[in-house]
Amino acid sequence: MLTPTKQAETGMRGEDIIVTRAIFATSKRALSITGVAAALFALALMPGAAQAKWPEKPVRIVLPFGPGGVADVTARIMADRLTKKLGQQMVIENMPGPGGINAARAVIGAPADGYTMGLVTNGTAISVAAFNHLPFDPTQFQMVSTIGLFDLVFAVKADAPYKSLKDVVAAAKANPGKLNIGTIAVGGTQNLGAELFKSMADVNVVIVPYKNSPDVVVSVLRGDTAMLVEFPPAIQGQVNDGKLRVLATSSPKRSTLTPDMPTAAESGVPGYEVSSWNAIFAPKGTPKEVVDTMNAAIREVLAMPDVKAAFAKVGVLAQPSTPDELMARLKSDITKWNAVIEKAHIPRK
Repeated sequence: MLTPTKQAETGMRGEDIIVTRAIFATSKRALSITGVAAALFALALMPGAAQAKWPEKPVRIVLPFGPGGVADVTARIMADRLTKKLGQQMVIENMPGPGGINAARAVIGAPADGYTMGLVTNGTAISVAAFNHLPFDPTQFQMVSTIGLFDLVFAVKADAPYKSLKDVVAAAKANPGKLNIGTIAVGGTQNLGAELFKSMADVNVVIVPYKNSPDVVVSVLRGDTAMLVEFPPAIQGQVNDGKLRVLATSSPKRSTLTPDMPTAAESGVPGYEVSSWNAIFAPKGTPKEVVDTMNAAIREVLAMPDVKAAFAKVGVLAQPSTPDELMARLKSDITKWNAVIEKAHIPRK
């Protein structure tokens, strides 16, 4: 407080001095706040000062299959390379179950932060068509990228009289209802691939479902079925031993893995195509930055020569995609398999 003498010297009253001090203090605070804001802004512009980059911890990838199959083998190969590239462990978790329901629930129920992803396949599209009510809608998934493509093959006993798929079609038309075709489980890709063949070739054949792939192979070797429809790894041993002979593949064009093998479309069934695929998806709402980072990493990994070779050993073509391309593929397959199931009168589960 100024004495009366000091007040007289400044020419200011006591209340004026109080107001002046308040204004000065407020100004100092404003300058301080402005300085802090400016400092924070400058820090935000510094390299590496933005939000921490994903991933900062292990990433869980849930598979709807058990260990040892094509999907599991290729996913683990990819995960190993992604771990090295991204600097965080990619953990494969097997969660088999009907229609991939358990695995899908585990992914879509997780936080959309990029630390839980899953495997989506053409089998997911089939499940949508085969089940009356799935507890999830895969068209609402956040797609990331395909991993690989693989085809069905049509094979016969090595000493069978059929030298091409055209021969099988001709024999079936000459003997309606007499030829049997072996596949595994009703509603699976192999079984529906056979149903699509029957429909598009316009032949009267009997499609016989077996419990597992070895049973299908035995049925052809002992003559119970004239031909089988399977994935290459399931019969590769018998093909290598000269017991089975592959007639054609289900791909829309000849695969770079088997360029000498004709397609079904080339062999008497124009327009026939069954392309199986595996891919990565995340919960809806996963940040675009995370999706873009994972997509780019998958592209780089799948381009590695050793990864391509490892995939090829199990009959898979390493093939990335954009999220939009993957979603379009899924929707197209849902429409396709829904029509096949309806035409074949396969009961929906």
